[in-house]
Amino acid sequence: MKILVSDDIAQEGIDILNQEYQVDVKTKLSEDELVEIIGSYDALVVRSATKVTAKIMENSNLKVIGRAGVGVDNIDLEAATKKGILVVNAPEGNTTAASEHTIALLMALARNIPEAVRSLKNKVWDRKRFMGIELNGKTLGVVGLGRIGREVAKKAIGLGMNILAYDPYIIKQQVENIDIKVVDLDTVLKEADFITFHVPLTKSTYHMVGEKQFSMMKDGVMLINCARGGIIDEEALYEALKSGKVAGCALDVFEKEPPLESPLLDLPNLIATPHLGASTQEAQVSVAVDVAKDVIRALKGEMVKNPVNMVHIRPEEYSEIRPFVDLAEKMGSFYTQLRNGRISEVEMIYTGKIERMDVKMITTAGIKGILSNILQTPANLVNAPFLARERGIKIIEKKINQEQDAPGVVTMKVTTDKGVGSVTGTVQANADERIVAVDEYKIDLIPRGNILLTFHRDRPGIVGKVGTLLGKNDINIAYMQLGRKSYRGEALMALGVDENLPDDILSEIRKIDGMENAVLIKF
Repeated sequence: MKILVSDDIAQEGIDILNQEYQVDVKTKLSEDELVEIIGSYDALVVRSATKVTAKIMENSNLKVIGRAGVGVDNIDLEAATKKGILVVNAPEGNTTAASEHTIALLMALARNIPEAVRSLKNKVWDRKRFMGIELNGKTLGVVGLGRIGREVAKKAIGLGMNILAYDPYIIKQQVENIDIKVVDLDTVLKEADFITFHVPLTKSTYHMVGEKQFSMMKDGVMLINCARGGIIDEEALYEALKSGKVAGCALDVFEKEPPLESPLLDLPNLIATPHLGASTQEAQVSVAVDVAKDVIRALKGEMVKNPVNMVHIRPEEYSEIRPFVDLAEKMGSFYTQLRNGRISEVEMIYTGKIERMDVKMITTAGIKGILSNILQTPANLVNAPFLARERGIKIIEKKINQEQDAPGVVTMKVTTDKGVGSVTGTVQANADERIVAVDEYKIDLIPRGNILLTFHRDRPGIVGKVGTLLGKNDINIAYMQLGRKSYRGEALMALGVDENLPDDILSEIRKIDGMENAVLIKF
């Protein structure tokens, strides 16, 4: 496999990639130049300079795109997801650097440091002009309580500040040990003396602060943005700074970079740095190493640490969840090899110890297994939910509460235009996967190799006839399982066979008196 690194990243990251795969470093490529060569690569590693567009991905064979940093707004995530390309980033590596830079800008605003330095270098001694304010006792509003937002809050608490924070996605446990008051956005805007932003740039956060929001703020408020340009409406910010509504603002990021034509740069109450939030030697090494390791994991088919466009297994649940991920994919493949019909709904039902965990990846794996047998478009854990939605398949998750120690059981219930069917599976000791029911038939199948399934009438001689036919054709039976609904009623037989069954043998089996259908399932 080959990896293309199209932006400057720390050599330590490149060295890690080189230990496993061939790596080419080609920076400052145009979109057309990338389109021309990308077909030769399995992975692409970027920072923020390369814009990874749908055009670049369209005819690529990329399996993973790694972003050496946090923000991924330079990558077309929708196009990557549709194409089934995994996107990974390095959200932890620059946490310290970005939070420290935020605090540095906060203090620079409070004490007028850049203007004071500029004045003295121009041989002017003017102490009164640069009278500052203390941070101790002031209220800092933190918008976004991800890793960086939380670190900024901790550092500000150490400076004696009170913290008001807004984050609609925050989990209570993440801040319960930090002296933070979580409130709505309007409260932050109205009550904070300083406001700092730590949110990604998305459709919902683009220009989330504009004229209306400025009108809600205290007179003389000060703002810091070390997150992403575009979060603050720069035209409205310009007017707020000119009028004095905003006493000062520190920007490390701009909507258009470099912002050399921006009128904001002409304002004396604006502090600006050229996107330095992650620009420390330590951070650059850290993000390069982190993303390199995840790219290698992705290329090897292992679970990655920091997926952006794929559901994630929490580390503490990994060992228990992962076998069920593999099982669910096999259940999906089993079902679509067994039955056909236009699928309208897939319901994943979880019982036992598995129901208390995050099962999204198990559900996704089940959908992947189903789609892999019915679509020409390759399905994987990245694009399976997208492909299902595109085809109008409704996905439902249901958890049934049982005893804490009850075995984890997954049932996949599939609705098609030809009816409803189900497959049930479990994971036994030592991650031993089992399919334990097909519709109403209770069985015990190992989802591995070739399995011959027959649906027939429960009558003497049928099992023997199937065995005799296989024996005549030198096909060895590894194991056999039987299930039935009632005595002399409908029955199911599953035979693990060591060899493939040609179509003519399957046809002969189907002709046996009392046989309703015979299907070969391949794993």
